[in-house]
Amino acid sequence: MPGNDLSALRPKLESILREAGALAIATSRSAFRHWTKGADRSPVSEADIAVNDFLRSRLTDLVSDAVWISEETEAIPEEPFSSAWIVDPIDGTRAFISGRTDWSISVALAERDRPTVAALFAPASGEMFLASRGGGATLNDAPLRAKDDDALGGVRIAGPKRHLDQFSKVIPGFIAQAKVHSLALRLARVAQGSVDASFASQGSRSWDLAAADLLVHEAGGVLTDFTGEPLKYHSPQRVFGALVAAGRRRHHSLLTLVRGRAAEFA
Repeated sequence: MPGNDLSALRPKLESILREAGALAIATSRSAFRHWTKGADRSPVSEADIAVNDFLRSRLTDLVSDAVWISEETEAIPEEPFSSAWIVDPIDGTRAFISGRTDWSISVALAERDRPTVAALFAPASGEMFLASRGGGATLNDAPLRAKDDDALGGVRIAGPKRHLDQFSKVIPGFIAQAKVHSLALRLARVAQGSVDASFASQGSRSWDLAAADLLVHEAGGVLTDFTGEPLKYHSPQRVFGALVAAGRRRHHSLLTLVRGRAAEFA
């Protein structure tokens, strides 16, 4: 898809995600059902399903030949795709159900194995992140730039507590950040520059990552697994290992510390 078409998609995605956010907020203001699914008993709510259905209708109107890959769609394609909408209707459902504010709506359009345009919206805080390949990343229209140097002392790190406990052994004096229940939003904080590095445990899926991945890279940061490999989204069924996001030089420094330690951060 040509770059000018990607730029044209950004305001359209913003409008659609704002409508989706309003739908989720409206659902949260009255009693709503929620339940669990799958072997890991992950939570689902009425809002997840309503937002998923709304987004599927609106986004497929924008790019009709893109495969639909969403956490709340039962039949996930098994074959590699040329283009796909990769969607998490509510990333951080536990936070949404409990009335917290750190949940988000995550949407990316991927071509073959990489995201090309992305929108991440946190309705409770009004934060709208947008990115397109080669077009930079913004938060509420302000350009984003990841913080970047190679120093590790005093760095602000977000991630699961077990990760932070492991890092306390190798990075003295780092500043642990409060937990963010939306993984996409946690990674986007690197693009925003409000944290210096974010980590994710193994087990995340494409819908958790695709939008935030593009945001981080377009803000000058890097998101990879612990071997340094960038994330590839060509397989809808892929489950990712432990991940690290940071500014480019700091990412290199962190990767030097964690390379070969994936099992410790599982």
